[in-house]
Amino acid sequence: MSLMSWRSRRTRGRGPGDRGRAAGRLSAVAGVTAVAALVLPAPPAQSAGAVHVRCSVPDLVAAIDTANGSPGADTLRLARGCTYKLTVPDGANPANGLPAITSEIIIDGNGATIARARSAPAFRILLVDSTGSLTLDKITIKGGRAIDCPGAPAPPFPPGIVCGGGINNQGILAVKHSRVIDNVASSTVYAEGGGIDTDGDTATVYDTEVSGNTAEYTGTDPSEAAAGGIANDGPLTVDKSRVHHNTVRVTAGTDSIASGAGITSFVRAEISRSSISHNHTSAPGGTVRGALTNSTSLPDTMTVNETVIRANVSSAPEGTVLGGGVGNGGVLSMTHSRVIDNYAISRKGVARGGGISLGAVAQLTLDSTYVLGNTASAPEGGTALGGGVINGLGGTVTADRSHLRENTTRASGGGTALGGGLFNAVGSTTLTNGTVTGNRAGDGGGIYEESGTVTLNATHVKRNKPNNCAPQGSVPDCVD
Repeated sequence: MSLMSWRSRRTRGRGPGDRGRAAGRLSAVAGVTAVAALVLPAPPAQSAGAVHVRCSVPDLVAAIDTANGSPGADTLRLARGCTYKLTVPDGANPANGLPAITSEIIIDGNGATIARARSAPAFRILLVDSTGSLTLDKITIKGGRAIDCPGAPAPPFPPGIVCGGGINNQGILAVKHSRVIDNVASSTVYAEGGGIDTDGDTATVYDTEVSGNTAEYTGTDPSEAAAGGIANDGPLTVDKSRVHHNTVRVTAGTDSIASGAGITSFVRAEISRSSISHNHTSAPGGTVRGALTNSTSLPDTMTVNETVIRANVSSAPEGTVLGGGVGNGGVLSMTHSRVIDNYAISRKGVARGGGISLGAVAQLTLDSTYVLGNTASAPEGGTALGGGVINGLGGTVTADRSHLRENTTRASGGGTALGGGLFNAVGSTTLTNGTVTGNRAGDGGGIYEESGTVTLNATHVKRNKPNNCAPQGSVPDCVD
């Protein structure tokens, strides 16, 4: 069985409560490329009072082992401000630093840190088993380095798949008021989820920082790395959280794919009141997808509400960039959000969508959303398309009360720069009650319609340079 057929088999009939790895992952390895409620789950009834865990790794290990073996939920309260420094992996499973969570456990971090020592062998910090439910509160998870991928297919599929540098979730996970920082998923086969990789029933991330994490592919054949911060085979809810300064990179010259340095989602996800910023996705000579990558397919969707996607960089020298801020290959709805100051850069290749890029037959709905100050750049003779948004592969864009402003498409060295605000080809774009203003490009400063259909309903296209729409007459009701 191929990896493609394995993913197809796992997807059929998969509902929000099904455990196991979702179909969307491992796209490059295979050769292809009920949203959780926006509230934290109520803590389950506790079987006893909280267990106070001294500032000692052996005490923490013993407390988890005891909780795993007891009925009902258990609360472990860590020593205030303690750093539990892990120097050796768990004896039962050397891929993890602590015993796998197999029951209902609440860890009240009390400001503590659980970290892998720099001199320690590689292992992730925490694994939530398919029978487990883990709530993390007021804690830092730091320095994990994954060496395996629970839920990945067994041989004859390729060994060496790696996911979840800090936390891997196969059950139920809630992280609140916490930090997941400086974790790594690195592989010569396929890697995802530098900070968190979630494949279980649900995962909720609330008022949490996910930063400084890395997913990287270091092999020599074409493959993929995805999600420096959070990889979702979920479903996933992210609320009031900060996903920033995460990295995805792949080996140069391998024609590999780097996706979503902030968040990559393959199934249902809801992101609200959060920021995704300063993440860096890089694939020299390969393909890059934006800091927020949506790879869902119906009936799954991604919704983004009151969220800022800002100052992310997607770079593919001599390759292809699909979105500086957002790479949408599925069904995405954005409401009251901002996509600002993101960069899609391809030195001699193709940069598509400084702010948002749509894949083939993808769907994008914008409501009261700003796409502002983004740049698609091809500085050494390449092609730059759609400084704000590109709908270039037959997708559908519907925007209401939304605004494309001050975006830029630029190229030098004899390159091509089209569609400062919007580049449209094959697909259809409808803009209603909005504005396309102050954008710049080599041609089509506001809108460049190569093919397909752009419809303007009570939308003002003005003050774009060198012109508002191109080719002349291609967009009805657009006047220079």
